[in-house]
Amino acid sequence: MLLRDLLKYQEGSIVSRALIDKQAGTVTLFAFDARQGLSEHTAPYDALVHLLEGEADITIAGETLRVREGEMVIMPASKSHALKAITPFKMLLTMIRSA
Repeated sequence: MLLRDLLKYQEGSIVSRALIDKQAGTVTLFAFDARQGLSEHTAPYDALVHLLEGEADITIAGETLRVREGEMVIMPASKSHALKAITPFKMLLTMIRSA
């Protein structure tokens, strides 16, 4: 089974599934329907976004990147970021917490 097959899209929604949730960090699979997104926010740790399918705009500290299937982006700790689905897309979010 492919990683992206572990989660299905839901119309007009964002769906998530935690694969690893430990004190040291998290690995979470997300499925965003088209035009869905996460508003601007910050996180205290670096996060790695890996698009498994589809296309999204990821804005980091005011700069927007168009990210497509197979591409990855690092969202640095404490920098504002937001995500918006251009097409339905799935991503794997890995966040490693540091001391």
